[in-house]
Amino acid sequence: MSKPVIGFAGLTHLGLCSAAAAAAYGFDVVGFHDDATLVANLTRGILPISEPGLEEAFSANGARLQFSNDDAALASCDLVYIAVDVPTDEAGASDLRQITEMTKTAMAAMSDDALLVILCQVPPGFTREINRAPDRLYYQVETLIFGRGLERAMSPERIILGCANPDAPLDARLKTHLEAFNCPILPMRYESAELAKISINMCLVASIGVANTMAELCEQIGADWSEIIPALRLDRRIGAYSYISPGLGIAGGNLERDLVTVTRLAETHGTDHGIVDAWLANSRHRKGWAWSVVNSRVLQRKPDATIAVLGLAYKENTRSTKNSPSLALLRELKGRTVRVHDPVVPADEAGIPVEAAIDAMSACSGADAVAVMTPWPEYGNITAHDLSMRMRGRTVIDPYRILNRGEFEAAGLDYVTLGAAPDALTG
Repeated sequence: MSKPVIGFAGLTHLGLCSAAAAAAYGFDVVGFHDDATLVANLTRGILPISEPGLEEAFSANGARLQFSNDDAALASCDLVYIAVDVPTDEAGASDLRQITEMTKTAMAAMSDDALLVILCQVPPGFTREINRAPDRLYYQVETLIFGRGLERAMSPERIILGCANPDAPLDARLKTHLEAFNCPILPMRYESAELAKISINMCLVASIGVANTMAELCEQIGADWSEIIPALRLDRRIGAYSYISPGLGIAGGNLERDLVTVTRLAETHGTDHGIVDAWLANSRHRKGWAWSVVNSRVLQRKPDATIAVLGLAYKENTRSTKNSPSLALLRELKGRTVRVHDPVVPADEAGIPVEAAIDAMSACSGADAVAVMTPWPEYGNITAHDLSMRMRGRTVIDPYRILNRGEFEAAGLDYVTLGAAPDALTG
């Protein structure tokens, strides 16, 4: 059979990365979004998101990518993915209205024979409630990670697919598309697939909770968590790719959303969720680490100190600031002199009045303390010599160890990182 035409309804972070991957594998792609300005920009090659390799992928496969703000364009598609990002509120709860509306819009425009695939993350039970013939309705677990969006879309470890009947053969059009990604395909019932994504994220959160708890203990007893990590990665029961680097609480929204979903489902059905409550409490606790360091090591001695904050995004290679540790620190610094820099996020998203710097070293000039709050690769090029020449003070806060630790210690700077006690750093 000829290759199916793939539609993506929702040209958000998820939709754009997935559309680029499908085009790269040789499929003709139709992207729909009702935002005429967005569509016009995409047609000209102007992307609304920052992802490594995405601009190049769009340029290389532009002949197979078509964008429209008219939903009638979806009528030519053999299968249509609903691929809008799912916003969450301050409590971590999902807002499903955009998915629901986009699904209604797409189904009204699609041919009756076309397949509908929900790619957004939804709570268990969502897909089965959609009014479409079961043999033309699927749910596919998304693998999006901000900063690695295209990589994950191009090379998934496996494809988890929710089906009305997981024992039935897959529709040939969907099978042709999925087999192009050359990875295992795991059919299962809708609810199992919806819960699989949440289960994966809970395992990640469990690893993060272990790392944060033990890293904090290391800071108090003179151990160094970075020395322990290699031992864990060599244990087959834990593994080389596990989430065991300490961090500043759960950021980005997706993991926290899944914990909230599990809590609400457990409350509804009378099951235990104590372990989830503990993970959320640990996340809230660790979000205060950077402020605690700045306050105890700098502001208590010099209340009028100037603080340089490098990075506003919640992680490198993304513009997203959802639950950003940097913004959490900045909220605590409100009313103080703060200078910020981020390669892609404008300073007016800091949430408090700040001084915007044109580059990292300008932000650090005259600062009493520097906090590297987003591990952008370019910040790793900062040297101890250059920083000590620019700073007024000596405190360097580098939670993610992006700087050369030995170099900064040798330069006599007060270097502070997650998972290591001050004595361990200087002794």
